[in-house]
Amino acid sequence: MATKLSKQLKREIEVDGKPYMVTLSPEGLKLTEKGKRLGKELTWKDIVGGDAALASALSASVGS
Repeated sequence: MATKLSKQLKREIEVDGKPYMVTLSPEGLKLTEKGKRLGKELTWKDIVGGDAALASALSASVGS
C-alpha cells in the first residue's frame, strides 16, 4: 500500500555533474538547481492531462 503525499518531499539528484533538488508536493513537481530558488515547475494536472498538455507545459517552463 502506498503512502499518500500530504507534504513536500525533497531529494537531491545530480544531472551532468550539477546538483539539483527535486520537490514532490501535493500540487506538483519542482526541479531547481541546488542553492537557487527559481526552477521548473509542473502541476500534476499538466502531467496526467496527456501528451499535448505536458509538451505545452514543458515548453512554457523552458521558455521562461
